[in-house]
Parts: sequence; structure tokens; C-alpha cells
Amino acid sequence: MSDKIGAHIIIKGIVQGVGFRWFLRGVAQRLGLGGWVRNLPNGDVEAMVEGERKSVMEFIDWCRVGPPSARVDDVQVKTLPYTGKYKTFSITF
Repeated sequence: MSDKIGAHIIIKGIVQGVGFRWFLRGVAQRLGLGGWVRNLPNGDVEAMVEGERKSVMEFIDWCRVGPPSARVDDVQVKTLPYTGKYKTFSITF
């Protein structure tokens, strides 16, 4: 049986205008994860991701790093049950 989970993530800091969404899309695609990422009006970045537990945890680690021009101050993670709803990972506007 596979060990799949979901995660809802809020990333705070200098995370808009620095390529963060494209960075996370690349990470998710490399890890075979589904979900989405978007900018929030308050300057945060929000992501929803699903897949194998190990890959989701690695994705969360990358959220704490970000692309070179970003500065991540805080990452809030809520783990969720896997739904299988997301087949690909997209940037939502």
C-alpha cells in the first residue's frame, strides 16, 4: 500500500516577484507531485500538494529554501489526507 498524503502550505517572507511559484512547480514536477501554487494578496505564497509522503516532505523542505532571490521567514504546513484530486502541479493566478 502506498503512503500518500497532502499538505497545505503558506510561505512567508520575500516570496513574490522572485520566481517562487515557478521554482515550486519545478520541484513538484521533479518529485512527481500534484497540486497548485499561487500568490496571495498579503504577499505570501500558498501551495497545495499531494503525493508520496517522502516526496511531499521533500517539497516542504524546498519551500523553506526557495529560489536564490527569495527570503523565507516562515513556512506553515497543515498535513491533509490524500485525495488523488490533483494529477499535475500548476501555477494558479
